[in-house]
Formats: sequence, structure tokens, C-alpha cells
Amino acid sequence: MHDLLKGYKATWKGLNAAYEARRASAEAGNEVAMAERQIIGEMRGEVEWIIEWLETGRRPGNRRGIERRAAYEREKLMDPVRMQAFVARSTAGSPCNLTEWQRFQLEEAMCTLSTRERECYELHYGMCFSLGEIANLLQIKKGSVQSYLKSADAKIKEMKLNSLFLSAG
Repeated sequence: MHDLLKGYKATWKGLNAAYEARRASAEAGNEVAMAERQIIGEMRGEVEWIIEWLETGRRPGNRRGIERRAAYEREKLMDPVRMQAFVARSTAGSPCNLTEWQRFQLEEAMCTLSTRERECYELHYGMCFSLGEIANLLQIKKGSVQSYLKSADAKIKEMKLNSLFLSAG
């Protein structure tokens, strides 16, 4: 990737030199030089955009929305399809049939959760309920559901790091 970045930087330098070379002609009123300078300027802007993307790993200029969140915050601790198959406890029609070992791993990962954390976790990740729906169903506040899910995610992450059963297979 460093070679790619070097290549784009070299291209940018070449475009910059070509852009500056047409400055005198464009300022003198040469319309062809003005058009060429505009096209080269657009190309230079595109290359700058690519260089910034390669250097930062993010889409340049996007200051709002999902791009503001760190990739680590979007990380799923468990495969949602497997979690749904685990909660449904059936194999008929499931796109992901779980083996006994996979069921054991999921049970092991969730063994440290409190009853309320487990309910919220299974409803959200296993049955795809929204936070508001879970709050209404359990008669608690939406913020409490978020807290339970955050706590459950932290506990499961800790279990995945420390459990021998979760690191194998």
C-alpha cells in the first residue's frame, strides 16, 4: 500500500507541475490553457482526495454520520445469524444450523450475563428487536436497555479473550 501511496504522491507532483506550467498562458487569456488548467486542477483534487483516504483510512470530508464512529464501535461480537439460530433453538429453516459445540460456545459466552442483560441481548441480537421495542416489552427505559447491552457486550468480549472454550474452533 505504501507503493500505491508513493505512486499517487508522484502523480500529484506531476499534475501540480503541469498546473503551474499553464499558469502564465491562462493568465494571458489563452482559453485552451485555461481549459487544460481547469481539467488538471480537477484531476489534482481527485488525487489529493485519494491520498487523504489512503493516509487516514477514512473517506475525506465526511464529518457526520457513521464515518464519525470508530470501526471498533461497529464491531459485532457474535455472528447475528448464529445468535438468531441460538435463540430460536431450532434447525428447521435456519440459514445457519448450529452444532452442539457452537451452542456450547454461545452458552459459555453468555454465562456471565445477568438475567436482564441476557434478556436484552437475546431480544436485540437474537430476535432483532429495536431498543425501544425491548424497553416497552420489559417495561424499562430505553437508556437502561442500552446500558444492559453495553454491559453484556463488555462481558462477552472479556469472555472471548479469557475463555479457552471460545478461542478454539
